Formats: sequence, C-alpha cells, structure tokens
Amino acid sequence: MNWKVVLAIMTCNVVLMSASYTMLIPFLPLYLRDELGANPETLNMWTGAIFAISFAVCAVMAPIWGKMTDSKGKKLMIIRSSSLIALTYLCGGLVQTPLQMFFVRILQGFAAGLWPASLALVSSYTPKNKVGICMGVMQSANICGGILGPLFGGVLAEAFGIRTSFFIAAGALIIITLVTIFFIKEPSKAPEHKKAPAPSYRELFNRAGLPMILFATGLTNMVILLLQPIMTLYIGELRGHNDNLILISGLVFSLSGIAGAIAAPIWGRRGQSIGFFKTLVTSLTAAGVLIACQFLPNTLVPFAILQFCVGLGFSGIFPSANAMVINLTSPLERGSAFGMLFSAQQIGGAIGPLIGGLIATYVNLASIFFVSGCILVMIALTVYLKMPAAVRGRPQETLHERPAQDIIKEIKEQAAKEVAQDMAREQQNLAQVRAERAQEAAQAKANLQDEAKQ
Repeated sequence: MNWKVVLAIMTCNVVLMSASYTMLIPFLPLYLRDELGANPETLNMWTGAIFAISFAVCAVMAPIWGKMTDSKGKKLMIIRSSSLIALTYLCGGLVQTPLQMFFVRILQGFAAGLWPASLALVSSYTPKNKVGICMGVMQSANICGGILGPLFGGVLAEAFGIRTSFFIAAGALIIITLVTIFFIKEPSKAPEHKKAPAPSYRELFNRAGLPMILFATGLTNMVILLLQPIMTLYIGELRGHNDNLILISGLVFSLSGIAGAIAAPIWGRRGQSIGFFKTLVTSLTAAGVLIACQFLPNTLVPFAILQFCVGLGFSGIFPSANAMVINLTSPLERGSAFGMLFSAQQIGGAIGPLIGGLIATYVNLASIFFVSGCILVMIALTVYLKMPAAVRGRPQETLHERPAQDIIKEIKEQAAKEVAQDMAREQQNLAQVRAERAQEAAQAKANLQDEAKQ
C-alpha cells in the first residue's frame, strides 16, 4: 500500500478513536452520579478508582500487546483492540451500578493498545525521510479528536443522555474495526525479519536512548494529568464565580488542543530537518516555562492566552519521542517499543491525578502550575544532559544507525558470504587442476599409443 493512503486512513481512525474516548471520559463523574446512583459521599472515591484502574491495567498489558503486535501482526492488534473497546463502550451504556462500571473499565484496560498499534503500523509504511511529518500528523489527529469529542459528547448528553454517547462511541470503534479489516493490509516483512526472533524487552530497554525517552514521556503525561483535575476549579477561582463554568472550562481546555493540532505537524517537519532530540528538548522547555507562567495571571484572559501557547509547546513532545523510537528500532521491534512507550505514559497518567489531588489539598491551586512547569524544565534538562550522543544528531546522521545485534548479524552474514566465496574459488581451482591433470594424462596416453604404433 502507498504510505500516503495508509496515513490518510489511519488519521481518520485516530480522530474517531480519540473523539469516542473524550466524548465519554469528561462526563463520567456525572454519569456515576446521575444515572448509576453513586452516593455523593463516595462519588469522588468511585471516580478516582474507575479512572485509575484502567490506567493501571493498561500499563501492565501494553508491553504484552506490543510484543504481540510484532509477532502476530499490526493489523490484527488494531482489530483486536478496536473491537474490544467497542464492546466496553457498549457495556458502559448498559451498566446500572458504579461497581459494574468499575469492571467495565478493567476490561477497557485489557482492550487498550489501539494507539501504539496504529503508530507501529503507520511507521512500517512510512519512508524514513517522512517519519517526522507522519508522527506529527498522527499526533494532530489525536488532538483533533480530543477537541471534537467533548463538544459532541456535551451536545449528545444534553439531548439524549450520556448512555446514548456510549452507544455512539461503540459505533465509532466498530467503524474503525471494519475500515481496518477491509482497507488496511498487513505490512510485509523484510526477508531477514521473517525468521528473526522478536527482541526481548530487556534488549529494548538497554537500547541507547530508549530509557530516557520512556522517562520523559511518562513524566510528561504525569504532568498533563496532574493539571487536568484542578483546571476547572482554578478557572472558577480566576473568574470569581461558577456561572457557565463547564462551558468556559471546555473552551479554555480546547485552546491548547487547537494549538496542538496546528503545531504538531510543524514540530514533526522541524524535527526531520534539525533532529528530533533538539525538538524534544525545545518543546519540553517551552511547555515547562509557559505552564510555570500560568502561575502569574490573576484574570482569565491572560491565563487562556497562555493555555493556547502551552498547547504549542506540548504538541512537539510526543511526535518527537515517537519519531526517535522509530529511528532507534527496526520494524520487527516497533510494536514492542511503542507498547513500552504507551505503558510509561499510562503509569504517568495513573500517578498524575493522585499527586495533583494531594498538592491541591495542602497548597493553593496556582502553585500546581508552577510546580508542573518546573518538572517539565527539569525533564528537559535531564534529557539534554543524559541522552546518549548516538541519538543527538540529525535524522540523516542517525537514521541508518542500527542496533548492535543487527550489526553483529550483518557481520556474521558478511563473514559467511566471504567464506562461501572462498570455498567456491577453491572448488573452482581444484576443478581446474583436475581438468589439467586429466588433459595431461590423456596427452600422455596418446603419446604412448603413437610410440606403440611406430
């Protein structure tokens, strides 16, 4: 398949995936309270448990699904994940109690893996000089879905109830499943990869640069989800009243998403030209400084402007990290590598809300923005100082660098080829010597016959 066709199809799939998720998650506390009968005294407990359990299960399962993506096929894992997520959304619209919803979220954690499998499939088709722009487009699609989801979810919830949103989200995942079955082909493996064993996670984790990428993306996701639970409350503090708070908060949230959708492909193209290491450090630093500055405004308008700018910075982090993972791995390893990356993000996503809630309990909300910004700047500084030199160069300088085991394998193959050539030459020489001796023997026999006749 042409890589542009694959990118276009998978971009549409990712928009549906992200929109279906975000049209439900922001309204989950309301769903628990209004339709599942959660006690107001235990509502926060149920909300936290239902959010956290999916992240926790997904963090455990993501590496397993990643390895299966490499061994069983990327298309198959997309179909597995999208169909199972569709089932969880359908069950979510049928549950009657918070406990039932808790078990549905456990199943959703097992079903997860659609995003890393999608990245692995797109990367298998993408030319090496287009990795940056493709990862930027995929990230932009993810962000666009995150913008559209809450808007559609809010309208549907007001008009038909939240249960209807679950059924529509299930329909969106069924569409992804059918599109993948009928329009996407499993990327072919190179001959040398067909019989090669899949790498172990220990080998991948020891790959130069990969642990640092996992560290950076995991903590970044922690910062994102550290801020989300308190954002609405802080916007209410800046306004001084709670009139239309949900609507205003949604608009402020969407500003960073709009900025991210615009900037993600630009970051990807820039990373392709100057190096993804530089764009990763730059975007981490920019996002950190801008988030820390959100500590300063006392009114909503400058805070909202900074929120838009924060989206410009954040949108370069994950495309750069994804592109670096692609450059550090072979197609045989990408499912496993993206599974590890997704797991790191899920761990950060599970920890972030807990830390944010703890900080908000003892200090004012504004200070969380300053702390979050400082964390991102420290991540950027750590990446800058600790990232191995092998992955700091431009893509064209590091693109052809391969893992050590691949180099060793090539050396062995080359040595075997040279030995085979030497043996072939020796056999050829031996055959030539035999032919010369046979000719000499024939000549000697002929001479003897001539002498006998004389």
